[in-house]
Amino acid sequence: MKPEARIGLALLLAGCCLPARAATVFENDYVKVSRNEAPCAREAPGCRDRVILAMSPLELRSGGKSRKMDRGEVAIFKAGDAYEPPDSGAYYEVVVKPQHPPVKCPAERIPPPKNTIVYDGERFFVYQERLAVGDTRARHSHCQRIEIRVNQGPALRQIIEGRDTPQEPPPVVNFREPVIHTVTNVGDMPLWNFILELKPGNPAAR
Repeated sequence: MKPEARIGLALLLAGCCLPARAATVFENDYVKVSRNEAPCAREAPGCRDRVILAMSPLELRSGGKSRKMDRGEVAIFKAGDAYEPPDSGAYYEVVVKPQHPPVKCPAERIPPPKNTIVYDGERFFVYQERLAVGDTRARHSHCQRIEIRVNQGPALRQIIEGRDTPQEPPPVVNFREPVIHTVTNVGDMPLWNFILELKPGNPAAR
């Protein structure tokens, strides 16, 4: 075997034995989202407010207790909490970064109807965003938020500032900027999103 080939083989074998990096699927100054791994299972610098979103049936252990979760269910963890990454099943870990930049919101605040709030805290709230096929959510607003599509496929038509702006199915994980809009589900699948919406204020003082 030529020396170059031996070096290449050695590098390949070394690379296959390196520990896998956390499967980060999105990160910005506000949040970090990992898929099927939980780098913030224990509180550490940068790991304070955390949410586990189940994307399939799984079992989550925390504080000596075990919780069975179905697809779309969430578990919220605050400072001092720890949990064990699930042994099997699909999930996302969403981390709200401490001392993130100020949260941006539209000038007019209009609560969105037809959503189900599952957690309402000091720095953010979590809700299930649902919309049946052909249904419309009346004009409403959002601050900055992370969106994870539990159902991947619904097509939305948005009216933003009087303009018709059809939306093709986006990636599963999306960070959304402030908006005031009206939304209609024009696809053939019910909309089902996990939303973590940030609250305005000074996070450094909390």
